Amino acid sequence: MRSDLIKSGPDRAPARAMLRATGLDDAAIARPLVAVVHTWSNVSPCNLNLRELAVEAAAGIRAAGGTPIEFNTIAVTDGIAMGTPGMRASLISREVITDSIELAVDGHCLDAMVVLCGCDKTIPAAAMALARLNIPGVALYGGSIAHGTHDNHPITIQQVFEAVGAHGAGKIDDAELASVERDACPGAGACGGQFTANTMAMVLTTLGLSPMGYNDIPATHPAKGAAAYRCGELVMECLKTERTPRDMLTRTSFRNAARMVAATAGSTNAVLHLLAIAREAGIEWALEDFEPASVHTPVIADLLPGGRYTAVELFGAGGSARVAQELIAASMLDDAPTVTGRSLFAEAAAAPRAETQDVVHPVNRPLKPRGGYSILYGNLAPEGCILKLAGKSGNFEGSARVFESEEEAFAAVQGDRIHAGDVIVIRNEGPAGGPGMREMLGVTAALVGRGLGNDVALITDGRFSGATHGFMVGHIAPEAVRGGPIALLREGDRVVIDAEHRELRTTADLASRRASWQPPQPKVTQGALAKYARLVGSASDGATTQLPTATAPSKHTHTETAEGVAA
Repeated sequence: MRSDLIKSGPDRAPARAMLRATGLDDAAIARPLVAVVHTWSNVSPCNLNLRELAVEAAAGIRAAGGTPIEFNTIAVTDGIAMGTPGMRASLISREVITDSIELAVDGHCLDAMVVLCGCDKTIPAAAMALARLNIPGVALYGGSIAHGTHDNHPITIQQVFEAVGAHGAGKIDDAELASVERDACPGAGACGGQFTANTMAMVLTTLGLSPMGYNDIPATHPAKGAAAYRCGELVMECLKTERTPRDMLTRTSFRNAARMVAATAGSTNAVLHLLAIAREAGIEWALEDFEPASVHTPVIADLLPGGRYTAVELFGAGGSARVAQELIAASMLDDAPTVTGRSLFAEAAAAPRAETQDVVHPVNRPLKPRGGYSILYGNLAPEGCILKLAGKSGNFEGSARVFESEEEAFAAVQGDRIHAGDVIVIRNEGPAGGPGMREMLGVTAALVGRGLGNDVALITDGRFSGATHGFMVGHIAPEAVRGGPIALLREGDRVVIDAEHRELRTTADLASRRASWQPPQPKVTQGALAKYARLVGSASDGATTQLPTATAPSKHTHTETAEGVAA
């Protein structure tokens, strides 16, 4: 066992003395030491139940012959940080969480791990850490929040952001905004639509890192604790059979995940996160690999933000398994191994099917003929960008309204200075320029709230929340601060978003402006944000801080560094 390095032989007496101080006896020390990692925090509902699930997972580990070693790491809550300078910390937290799991698990030579995660960046970070360390491991999502009820209609946090726009336009008063605010979030769990958290929870299942069905269980459902207990037992089975994350992480599993995202019109953040997970796993996976998945996969799940239902209703309809069942029946997924030891197809076949439900449609009766995103290129995005198709598809052409930050754009929207036909350009919000690649939900939701969601477009080197809908292009690369063409746009330039030809372009003479362009001064010069700005790569490659070359860890061996392979 890896843990023998810290607990076996006379030389390790000091380490054993410290382990005894925590309450472990000879028998507990002799057993495999299994990390129970969670991102519990009481700052938001997203991770609020994870300590409770950690108790259950630890019990499952003990029952199966292991000794749980619990620790937690950070979480940054997008719904709270959105629209503020604090949102710069969100994407960076994905790297910090991954790094901290690596350091704690490798630093104590632990044998296996269960990772409990609850929100947008903690979920991909769990997968990145599992891929990087490649020791037996299981991931479990803490679950979706239940939707709130307002005026006898279900609502989520999405409607609160949109209400801000409606309030700014004078469509609702202070009392109505306060009422929406109070009704939206009834308790523990991550945001309820097919936003980033629920999209990435489905991705974990499809990649084979989480047992089928477990991530679908809502946070406050009575069955969630039993799922955590079973994950504790399961990680011990993985340890005994030498089943590790990279056994599941293949090009096939990534292709399946991309199709599941497309079929549910999931968050475009899944593109960024799957690229990052692939880098950690040493899988050759590029931005362009997402395009065929979206083109050839129809939208079959009627989920927010573009649809009617939340993750709670999807759970009642059969969850991720029901989506997989429909895609498998249409030969749109390929079989792949999972953490349970059974294949993806076997897990989907074993899952129950709801006889009556209206959330997931058959492939021959889709909601839309193709998936919810498209990869564009062109003279404004030579390295690529992502067009979100969840709310609207087709082409858009208009005059550029150029803003150097999210705050500037939000003020223009709320000040009634944006009009139908405008193309809002928000730049210097990329991974390095932000720094941190903030999400533009405040701006996009305000546009919807003011009734402009279908009449304007927005392009940015930042990104979007999974709750965003409308005509939006994000992840533009290269980003402005690194000299990308978006840095050269000027007010009034014609901008064309051409979904048919997969282009984001302008008729402006950008080349003539290149010589006079100067990079802006860094917004942050010290601390974690400054470090990230110097290290982070392009959004087209996952916006990771991964080194260009690294050595993949072999199974079950403690390594001085365990950074994974950068493709």
